Amino acid sequence: MAQVETGVTFSQGARMMFYLMSPNETSFSDVHDVPLYVEQATPFFIGLVLLEILVVWMKTGNLLYKINDGTTSLSAGILSRLPHLFVRSLEVSSYIYVWNNFHILELPWDSAWTWWLAFLGVDFGYYWVHRCSHELNILWAAHQVHHSSEYYSLTTALRQSVTQQCASWVFYLPMALVIPPSIFAVHVQFNLLYQFWIHTELINNLGPLEWILNTPSHHRVHHGRNLYCIDKNYGGTLIIWDRMFGTFVPEGDRVVYGLTHPINTFEILSVQFHYYLYLWQQVFRADGVAHKLSIIFKGPSWEPGKSRLGDHDNVPKVTGEEVPHDPKWSPAVQAYVHVHFLLLLAVYTNLFDTQHMLSQTSVLVLTGYILLTLTSLGYIIDQRPNAALLETVRCVLALGLLRLGYVTPVASQLTLTTEVFAGLSVLYWAAQIFTKHSEQKKSH
Repeated sequence: MAQVETGVTFSQGARMMFYLMSPNETSFSDVHDVPLYVEQATPFFIGLVLLEILVVWMKTGNLLYKINDGTTSLSAGILSRLPHLFVRSLEVSSYIYVWNNFHILELPWDSAWTWWLAFLGVDFGYYWVHRCSHELNILWAAHQVHHSSEYYSLTTALRQSVTQQCASWVFYLPMALVIPPSIFAVHVQFNLLYQFWIHTELINNLGPLEWILNTPSHHRVHHGRNLYCIDKNYGGTLIIWDRMFGTFVPEGDRVVYGLTHPINTFEILSVQFHYYLYLWQQVFRADGVAHKLSIIFKGPSWEPGKSRLGDHDNVPKVTGEEVPHDPKWSPAVQAYVHVHFLLLLAVYTNLFDTQHMLSQTSVLVLTGYILLTLTSLGYIIDQRPNAALLETVRCVLALGLLRLGYVTPVASQLTLTTEVFAGLSVLYWAAQIFTKHSEQKKSH
């Protein structure tokens, strides 16, 4: 069997994307022996995204993705993974702490019964993580990132929040009283991987599986801003929890995707953190401590005099004629963003592959460069007035990192080409700044 670069076989990689791994091959005595399945899945993420693009193009003759939206979703995915360069997953770390200090029963790690119990436990915990992320405003501030795309495709699955784990770890801790951390660490990864493939419009109804599993049809509803879609279908791998707790609804009218109030930006820091600023402003303006706390801990639609979750009276009505935010920009600039983003992906991948061989300073420098690049490309896509200045600074930094060896091209033969491209980018954006400055002087 051919091996992918991560060391996992193609068969194993394909199966782990659909939670089709057996207890025998995924049970470990020590949590440190658990593979980093999410990192191993990177080639399969890319492969499935490319396959989705190909199938849509063959069926419709159109490209599936807009560069602005796809780049923003991938940028959010990259940003959400950067903290893992410095700290272990908070979900796993907190779980290990509770297990080491408070567990009351030690179920055998090599038992299939333990494996299946953990499967159900993680999925049940995820249901409540997900539901609370919609019903508590402070948690919605993180989770809204995932819902901010007005498209629904496999790249949407990668649009994740950098702050989501700050709260999700709490919901899994009861499992740590009886289930070993090594088994939990397996399932918390598989539960996440399973949810990747359901972010597609290519798959319709899966027949009897729709009764048990979370499917693309069920999850399309969850991402809708139609009135019937809001706050429904929270399941991770299974849909049975939604059926049990009354939050299930089948797919009906054509789903219109995104937030009820679209944010109309592709700048990654705004996508990630704009709702925290909005929340703070709402709390600051509210009268009295009770109202301030209600804004934080009740639903996003809550208002004084309404129930805990409020209502959807103020939600804009969906007509079916909504058009996603897609400002016009030249093909040349689109190509520029695309090339620089691909170069960044190489830096990001190489950083995670070599992090254990790099100094802490190198990791910090490269992390800062990645964050700056994602921000700057977002400024360009948004066509912000100061985009040229920020991109000039970024390209100068990129050229310096190339010369100093912090950043290396995919192939050594491309070193000179990459440096020339970075240098030309500096000249282009510097010219843009000069031209704009000259025009402003003339206007005055």
